[in-house]
Amino acid sequence: MNLKDKNMNYDNFFLPAEDFQKSKQFFAEVLGLETKFDFSQMGMIAFKVGNEEPAIILKDRSKFPNVKPTIWIEVDDVKKTYEELHKKGVEFLTPPFPIKTGWAVEFLDPSGNMLGFTDYRSEH
Repeated sequence: MNLKDKNMNYDNFFLPAEDFQKSKQFFAEVLGLETKFDFSQMGMIAFKVGNEEPAIILKDRSKFPNVKPTIWIEVDDVKKTYEELHKKGVEFLTPPFPIKTGWAVEFLDPSGNMLGFTDYRSEH
């Protein structure tokens, strides 16, 4: 698999929030970003950036203690991408897992940066 040959887009950008309420207020009131979705009870809120589909998603560190800044990239098929990159030696943090919109999987690059793949395949 060569990622440059795939039809991929940024999906979302995840940021840890040490003080979730203060961070929500900052993105909404100071930066003036519109809320895309609000799952505050689950420890997440997403903010739109212009008319782009990708969002900035804050994750409450009190609910996600190991959260790291993460970039998710949309691919056609997470399970297929996982299998192809796993054969190339990429060590994923977990096997692909279902999310509300499809599947996702996360891994660390050689510098320890968190990256992930997601798709919008509804079959679980």
